[in-house]
Amino acid sequence: MHAQLTLATIVTVSFASLLSWTPQRSPRITSTRSLTRPNSPRVPLPVQFSSSPLPSSQMKNNPRIYGSSRSSNTPKLICSSSNSLTQDDARMNSRGKFWTWNGHQIRYRKAESQPKDPQAPIAILVHGFGGNCEHWRKNLDAVSTHAHTYAIDLLGYGYSAKPSPPAAFPSKDQLYTFETWGNQLKDFAREVARANPRRKVYFVCNSVGSVAGLQAAVLDPEIIAGVMLIDPSLRMLHWKKQFFLQRPLTSLFQTALRETPLGRWFFAQVATPNGVRSVLKQAYHDSTTVTDELVDAILSPGLLPGAVDVFLDFISYSGGPLPEDLIPKLKCPVRIVWGEKDPWEPIELGRKTFEGLPNIDKFVSLPNVGHCPMDEAPHVVNPLIISFIEETGNHATP
Repeated sequence: MHAQLTLATIVTVSFASLLSWTPQRSPRITSTRSLTRPNSPRVPLPVQFSSSPLPSSQMKNNPRIYGSSRSSNTPKLICSSSNSLTQDDARMNSRGKFWTWNGHQIRYRKAESQPKDPQAPIAILVHGFGGNCEHWRKNLDAVSTHAHTYAIDLLGYGYSAKPSPPAAFPSKDQLYTFETWGNQLKDFAREVARANPRRKVYFVCNSVGSVAGLQAAVLDPEIIAGVMLIDPSLRMLHWKKQFFLQRPLTSLFQTALRETPLGRWFFAQVATPNGVRSVLKQAYHDSTTVTDELVDAILSPGLLPGAVDVFLDFISYSGGPLPEDLIPKLKCPVRIVWGEKDPWEPIELGRKTFEGLPNIDKFVSLPNVGHCPMDEAPHVVNPLIISFIEETGNHATP
């Protein structure tokens, strides 16, 4: 499965291991060191944000109540006894700005400092399944030294609106699809970031967000300078990748989660600080990087109204595009960065999937890093993002 470290991912990881059986594995890679240029420029360590979102120090006894004793500059999220929040509550408690897209409020963050050159390229950071802007908190300001940098919450995730899904896959009316998110991203690039054919945008994406970024690049190629995929989702629950005997089992389990109390019950069991922390430690090779700040960033939006419905809708989505089908359609370079210790998207399977595809300029492997390198090893990933932007050009036409 894809898996951004999120409540939705936590549940998906639990059942994907049962459904995504593969009869054979590609040969183990004996040497997967970085393929970047040996003389890549050194980049300063990223600037850290001064306030952490929704600390979990007060969550141990009641995960629904967030801190009564924290600094005044840290946002508080306090759920009522009914455990419900309105979208206005979400706006008040989240950091960032909001943009209205197709009648829905979309949360995004813009780096506090930006390049002085108004024609500097644009970088939009895209999270994975169930994630949000905060997963890029260690990258936003660092990348902004070379590009006008944004992070965005996809529709249904983070503090963006979570409209009720009208229908589930295979209905053409399914809402939470890569076509939806691809359109959201390319519209954001044009309307908010002001991308155009003379001043282009880079999408830097993690996990399932990688497919959304690729879809946006296919939909609006004239404004795209490049796409970086960080541990992209291979979508192993896609119907094309399921074996004949696996398909009915997958469909049955998806239906049970979506249409019975099982899905909501299962989701509730892991929607706790300890549940989130446990799964994060599986995905991150260095468990010391699984901090209270990270746990809070993942857990808090997952407690908002509608989050469970988004999860149940997306886990039923076994169609749509595959990354290996989208990449050949692009007119821009694609750079792939992969943690060698990713337990959810194995690097050897990624190499096998993307080998020989056009438009991929480099495949960079990261030793001793798991599924979300941008958060686990920002001191490594931030220079890679910047070098990708520098090596592929400014893309601003005089």
